[in-house]
Amino acid sequence: MIPLGNNHILAPLTLVMTHHASPDQRRRELDDILSRLNALEITTTDKFHLAIIGVLRFLVQNQLHSVSEMEHYRKALDLITQEVFRLKK
Repeated sequence: MIPLGNNHILAPLTLVMTHHASPDQRRRELDDILSRLNALEITTTDKFHLAIIGVLRFLVQNQLHSVSEMEHYRKALDLITQEVFRLKK
């Protein structure tokens, strides 16, 4: 891991991936990580660290998008299941 000062921005990310959290909890944790990344971006002047922060921001934003997409898929599956049960009756 590349040290970015005393801040440990990856610790919450490992929490998101190690346990089954609700989508709202995942969104909150990912939003917290984005906030930390924004704070790090403001305080750092090293171009290498700025590039790493940019990559991490991209990954977190894609993870947020994946959480939203999973919710849409879950709702669609519920609607399909309801229709299947209606057709069986």
